[in-house]
Amino acid sequence: MSKVVIEVVRESLHFSAAHFTIFSATERENLHGHNFHVNGVFEGELKDDGLCFDYGEVKDVLQRMCDELDERFLVPADSPHLQIAATDGLVQLSFNDETMTLPDHDVLVLPLRNITVEELATWMVDRLIADTEFKNLGVTKLQIKVASGSGQWGVVSRELT
Repeated sequence: MSKVVIEVVRESLHFSAAHFTIFSATERENLHGHNFHVNGVFEGELKDDGLCFDYGEVKDVLQRMCDELDERFLVPADSPHLQIAATDGLVQLSFNDETMTLPDHDVLVLPLRNITVEELATWMVDRLIADTEFKNLGVTKLQIKVASGSGQWGVVSRELT
């Protein structure tokens, strides 16, 4: 059988989100936002029916992740420099000597060290690999790309066994 590579690029695979990147215990970017874009490259075996896998399912999983991130303030749960407290429908973020309080429905706390394109791409790869529908597709290698602007991509690749 032949190995086949399917690249998934769709206009709808994007999300708009706010964040700040943390550089140290005392330095961070100002709060700002991006229109992020997501692409994926998937490898598998070409089957007797002429298909590698149903890449409609891959598009669906990627779209669900983009929708989850869309119009949210993304916060890294695993940053050693950021303290996060949630009470009474509010999320309080403490960094250095600053405190921000936001409605919890605007905030998405992710299990990341920082909100960067490389961390977001890693999160997406990990989520894909854990997804039952994706596991059943027979993908042997994947690559996820997340862009925060033109020419600025975080790319994460994994071999699957």
